[in-house]
Amino acid sequence: QVQLVESGGGLVQPGGSLRLSCSVSGNMVSVGPMAWYRQAPEKQRELVARIVDGGNTEYVDSVKGRFTIARDDARKTVSLQMNDLRAEDTAVYFCNVWVATTSWSFRDYWGQGTQVTVSS
Repeated sequence: QVQLVESGGGLVQPGGSLRLSCSVSGNMVSVGPMAWYRQAPEKQRELVARIVDGGNTEYVDSVKGRFTIARDDARKTVSLQMNDLRAEDTAVYFCNVWVATTSWSFRDYWGQGTQVTVSS
C-alpha cells in the first residue's frame, strides 16, 4: 500500500514563505511525475506545480517566480517552496504522485492535504 504524508502547512503573513513536503512510502517499483495541487473554498482543485522524472517542471501562471517544486528520488519526497505568499494562495494543498507498484500497475496517489492560510 502506497502512502503519502504531507507536512509544512500553516498560517503565514502576506509576503512570507512556507515549505511543503510530501513523503512517499510503501512497496513500489518506481515513482513517476510528482505534483502539488490546491483547492480553495468553493473552487475546483487546480494544479500548482509538477515535476517529472527527468526534472522538468511546470507551474500555474499565478505562482511562477514565487514557488519552486523539487524532488528527491532517493528519499522519495517532493517539496514545494512557496515565497512571497499572497492571500489568494490560501487553500488546502495536496500532494499527487504517480507510482508503479508492479511492472503493469501505474497509477496516481493523493496525500491527505495540508492547509495553507495567508493572512495578516
